[in-house]
Amino acid sequence: MQKQTISLTVNDKKFTLDIDVRQSLADVLRKQGFTSVKQGCGVGECGACTVLVDDMAVDSCIYLAVWADNKKVRTTEGECRNGKLSPVQQAYVDAGAVQCGFCTPGLVMTTTSFLERNRDRKVTREEIRTGHAGNLCRCTGYETIVKAVEKIVDVAEEE
Repeated sequence: MQKQTISLTVNDKKFTLDIDVRQSLADVLRKQGFTSVKQGCGVGECGACTVLVDDMAVDSCIYLAVWADNKKVRTTEGECRNGKLSPVQQAYVDAGAVQCGFCTPGLVMTTTSFLERNRDRKVTREEIRTGHAGNLCRCTGYETIVKAVEKIVDVAEEE
């Protein structure tokens, strides 16, 4: 087993960790108590483990922790401010897009990334769906997820 020391910032808190170079970012984050990062499929297909690394959505189950060295990581826990849900988290609650909740943290981070990339333009419902295609949900039927995103984004009229 080869060890490496990495430094990363998770939700504005700095960590220096000795890790096995084979460990996924999901495993490292969960060991540090970030339990919103779910282990779903383990092969980057379901999106339950989605986090933002330097503001880019990644499947942390297939993203090696060593790649996060000197990077900024955001998880769902870090989106709350002063005990208040983020606008994305609140929209999910308001739209009933949480169901069992297993996929919700990954979807929240995907939505957060989607909104940050599209903050200055209108998006279509199709773009919302496509932008969330890497996340699987077995409970909601996706319509409530799309409605949650629509609550906080400027939606263009579809032709």
